[in-house]
Amino acid sequence: MTRLSGFGDDGARGAGDALPLALRIADAVDSLAHLWATAGQGASLRLSPHQLRALRILESGPGLNLTALAEGMEIGLPTASRLCDRLEAAGLVERGLHPRRRREVQLNLTGHGRQVLEEVASNRSRALAAVLAAMHPTEREALGRGMRAFLTAREGTAGNGGPTGAGSDTDGPWT
Repeated sequence: MTRLSGFGDDGARGAGDALPLALRIADAVDSLAHLWATAGQGASLRLSPHQLRALRILESGPGLNLTALAEGMEIGLPTASRLCDRLEAAGLVERGLHPRRRREVQLNLTGHGRQVLEEVASNRSRALAAVLAAMHPTEREALGRGMRAFLTAREGTAGNGGPTGAGSDTDGPWT
């Protein structure tokens, strides 16, 4: 957990001038994650973040099999299977036979699954837009520049063995 003050102790100061800023950003990310989760729960069908993540993966990769979904979510096959059972029971996912590999089952979103994802995305965008609207225009511009610089720096460290994070989107709105 980060400290609200945003400043580390004396032992941590040796890490460089970036540490106090990193702690403040961590607090902001915690706040953003809470806003994101809360807005996602405002949908007509309440889903866990885990379930929403599965739907997003299936949205970006229609026809994935259970193994690919489990790998994408970094979970075990039994957990992925139970997750799909719940999503299928809710009418969000359907299982179908692969057209060329008869023993393989494909997972696809249903129309209802797509509607739920659209509703969650809309709720999240509105919640984030409300916060951004409360910022001064120059602060919003500075945030945009900062996000672009952050993503560029992150890509630079990714090539040097630094963390990249699964599903990075460097071609998004910040670039």
